[in-house]
Amino acid sequence: MPDRPEKKLPRTLRLNARDNIIVAVDSIDPGNTKEGVTATARIMRGHKMAAQPIAKGQPVLKFGQIIGFATEDIKPGAHVHTHNCSFAEFERDHAFAEEAREEPLLPSEARATFKGFRRANGKVGTRNYLGILTSVNCSASVARFIGEAVNRSGLLEQYPNVDGVVSFVHGTGCGLAGSGEGYEALERTQWGYAGHPNLAAALVVGLGCEVFQIERLKAKYGLIEGDNFRTMTIQDTGGTRRTIEAGVARIREMLPRANQARRETVPVSELMLALQCGGSDGYSGITANPALGAAVDTLVRHGGTAVLSETPEIYGAEHLLTRRARTAQVGQKLVDIIRWWQEYCARNYGSMDNNPSPGNKAGGLTTILEKSLGAAAKGGTTTLNEVYRYAEPVTAKGFVYMDTPGYDPVAATGQVAGGCNVLCFTTGRGSAYGCKPTPSIKLATNHDVYRRMLDDMDINCGDILDGVSIEAKGKEIFETVLRVASGEKTKSELLGYGDNEFVPWQIGATM
Repeated sequence: MPDRPEKKLPRTLRLNARDNIIVAVDSIDPGNTKEGVTATARIMRGHKMAAQPIAKGQPVLKFGQIIGFATEDIKPGAHVHTHNCSFAEFERDHAFAEEAREEPLLPSEARATFKGFRRANGKVGTRNYLGILTSVNCSASVARFIGEAVNRSGLLEQYPNVDGVVSFVHGTGCGLAGSGEGYEALERTQWGYAGHPNLAAALVVGLGCEVFQIERLKAKYGLIEGDNFRTMTIQDTGGTRRTIEAGVARIREMLPRANQARRETVPVSELMLALQCGGSDGYSGITANPALGAAVDTLVRHGGTAVLSETPEIYGAEHLLTRRARTAQVGQKLVDIIRWWQEYCARNYGSMDNNPSPGNKAGGLTTILEKSLGAAAKGGTTTLNEVYRYAEPVTAKGFVYMDTPGYDPVAATGQVAGGCNVLCFTTGRGSAYGCKPTPSIKLATNHDVYRRMLDDMDINCGDILDGVSIEAKGKEIFETVLRVASGEKTKSELLGYGDNEFVPWQIGATM
């Protein structure tokens, strides 16, 4: 009889010599022995097995860092997860700027280029949309009606260099204080989109009586109406039908000039890459996130900018960023933001450990500390040059940070408002997301989600578990970013995503 094929032993990873757990690359059945430890329970893919005894109250270590504390005595071979490991606060050494260093840039002749749209103000876009913004939710339907009327009319067929007309509507703009951090965040978001390099022109539609006044926005930021920026209100224009007709007419007037835009060769220093993760799993911090970090390091060497965000999802890993801060002052900005979030959660009777989500936990992530350590890997290894508020214009080059919630659409909206003209989004569970006007590249952390959601995923990072190096995958990501920035469509763009993902952060009371 032919020999039966030998059953392969499941693969595991020990990510740091200090770790007291190992990660299951493949599912481990009870009785399997790895690194001298026999599994006493089934360990699912991406989950953790105790590699040594862990006494109750002692820290659980992964990546050489604390990801939680044992809630009971844990024996070697046991499954380590939410049933026996929990979140707790602990002191972290911020070591401000101790690992900061001058980042050597490649010689100018060795730096990469891409094909982008050079705007009159010097900024460079990767797409060429017309945007319809709203000052308030009360004008959201009219803005959508204008966009739908243009897109259905066949008018855009005459303007092949225009990527489309997009209505960026939201749920706020009134019932909020006319000053303070909530109003200012909305103001920065609207301004950031109105002047975004991926928009050839913008039309802002209001109701007229709302708290968020268009005239106030124009006065503060010196916005002047012309061929690429127009405004109107429903009340002044004469109601819904007249506003739709007037809006379509104004879009029609702006299209010829928008169509004149042409791609030209520009340096990669004009790229600003938003870093996002959603639907994370136990592989995220092992495959896609560090690979994206390697691409970020390359981008920085070429003179570009990368923007890490999602403060609730770097909480517990912030001490790894503060030691990379350019100065102690930059590091302190990040710590101050973390403290704001702790107070914000406390006054809303929440916890920073409300994140991870049920899906994250099913994928192997036990606490926010573990999730954050993996998420922070998207930022690579270079110096943290600056820290920004939500939707604040990003002016520094290199690796920077922006304060945002962890909720992906809200976080990405802030990054785009800050100037990001391309986005990379890692996912282990399979997030469905796209982001107009900024193209979103989806990176799968494992083979399974890549194969199941092939129409959504642009890059498979699961092959890192099969031996592909982080550096090689980072190179693949960087090259994909250049092609997408030059016009290649992402999977989410081909599916039509991006019309509903504009979600400004609502801070403060709704009154």
